Amino acid sequence: MTDPLERFRLDYAPLFLRHLSQRDESGLQAAYELGRRAMEESVGLLDVVRVHNDLFLDVLATVRDVDEVPALAEAAATLLIDLIASFEVAQRGFLDARRDARPR
Repeated sequence: MTDPLERFRLDYAPLFLRHLSQRDESGLQAAYELGRRAMEESVGLLDVVRVHNDLFLDVLATVRDVDEVPALAEAAATLLIDLIASFEVAQRGFLDARRDARPR
């Protein structure tokens, strides 16, 4: 049995690489769903960002044309935002519930 972080890494790598080449909405939706699953499996936000960063650095090491870097960085950042959006939604829900639970 693979631990949740390693499973996340194995699921995210092909999604990340596919998104860098195709940059479509289905990749962004898949990233959001993967982020939700990671959160449900208690993979921390810092671990998610670390995996993303490691993959991005691996890709950058293979770039032959530096003119490609800005577009790759933009695509990677867009994917990361969708990936961690579920963490943001959960945090806002938690903060709203906490605020609503305070005595008035």
